Amino acid sequence: MDIMLFFLFLAATFGAAATGAMFPTGEWYKGLNKPSWVPPNWVFPVAWTSIYLLIAFAGARVAVLDGNSYAMAFWAIQIAFNTLWTPVFFGLRHLKASLPIMGCLWLAVLGATVTHFQLDTWAGLAFVPYLVWVTVAAALNHAVWRLNPDEKPLEIHNI
Repeated sequence: MDIMLFFLFLAATFGAAATGAMFPTGEWYKGLNKPSWVPPNWVFPVAWTSIYLLIAFAGARVAVLDGNSYAMAFWAIQIAFNTLWTPVFFGLRHLKASLPIMGCLWLAVLGATVTHFQLDTWAGLAFVPYLVWVTVAAALNHAVWRLNPDEKPLEIHNI
């Protein structure tokens, strides 16, 4: 594995992670109704840090392989939807609009998992925890939307 490529993929994950810092959960999220099975707050940074390290590893392993076009495309798509979801859910507080983004993210992670497995077993395995986590996150996103039917998104006004 090329260590420079690993750090480049890791930089992309830092970009996605930055949205979490820019749009923290805050009091609004704490006040929402959530299902009984929501993970404790400490699990989220541990899970995301692990996932970002794993997918940077996977991307670096596959980037140097012949026939990696689909794997790299899915890698790019998943990180784009990953980056987009946080500002929509936590920034705009738009529970419903975050659902199709989450659906696209789930499909992109599935595609990345499959295409990485086709090229490199370790890279494919590195995506499995992400697929599991995004499945839980999608169920949580849907549950929070259903449990908070009267929650209105933030209104954006022109300056």
